[in-house]
Amino acid sequence: MNKVSIFCLTLEPSHEQLIKKLSYIPVGLGEKKFSKDFFTDKNGLSISEKNSNYGEYTFHYWLWKNYLNKIESEWIGFCQYRKFFLKKTITREDISFENLQSLSINEIDNNNFDCILGEKFSVENYKFSKIIKNHLRSFLKKPSLIFNKKKRNLKFHFDLFHGKGNLDIAIDLLNEKDKNAFREFMNKETSFNPHNMFICKTEILKNYYDVIFPWLNRCEEVFGINELKGYGLQRIYGFLAERFLSYWFNRNFKIKEYPILVKDLSDYK
Repeated sequence: MNKVSIFCLTLEPSHEQLIKKLSYIPVGLGEKKFSKDFFTDKNGLSISEKNSNYGEYTFHYWLWKNYLNKIESEWIGFCQYRKFFLKKTITREDISFENLQSLSINEIDNNNFDCILGEKFSVENYKFSKIIKNHLRSFLKKPSLIFNKKKRNLKFHFDLFHGKGNLDIAIDLLNEKDKNAFREFMNKETSFNPHNMFICKTEILKNYYDVIFPWLNRCEEVFGINELKGYGLQRIYGFLAERFLSYWFNRNFKIKEYPILVKDLSDYK
């Protein structure tokens, strides 16, 4: 078995003991006051003031700049207070905390892969009623999308929910090595590994950070911060990173997918 350091990100200080019982490292984000046992994104080199735009990536930035070289475990991972990697798929939504403990991943049992990602989410089967409710005009301009799910690729989905044309602008700002391949990925694929959750070998993580953060910084110079209104635009940097993560790890490394359970730790308080 290989030990893995898994950081569990939360907005609630009251989740501390539950996170520790899962053998995870508590990370506190947002404006609430956290105990000294929490990691946060607010000291050292930090972009914590941009959390409403970057989401969990303000902690990733802090880790990149302040702590990554101090991690001794071979593997490192990230989950959230309401999303967890499980060893197997379960059908019950009312999972007990004891079962969550037993099914959560906190060790890596082999080295036949380089990274764990969540099982893919398909945008083909996104609830049609939601798309029509919010984006009827886009469908009327291209009615074939109503009948042909295969045309609902990742680019179409991103344009709908995060601003038409913004993805193309962002991809133009990528490094030359990834620009064309990531554009092809977004135009071709209809599913991606969601939630910005992953577990990987620690040596890989720095390489990912060295690519993602310079790119997001260039995007910020174009899109800004205060100008972004509404959830889909305000969090655009997190959504860009989510799609890029799925592309980058699948392109460069051997991946193993695990199910992600959506379950809020507050349910166990």
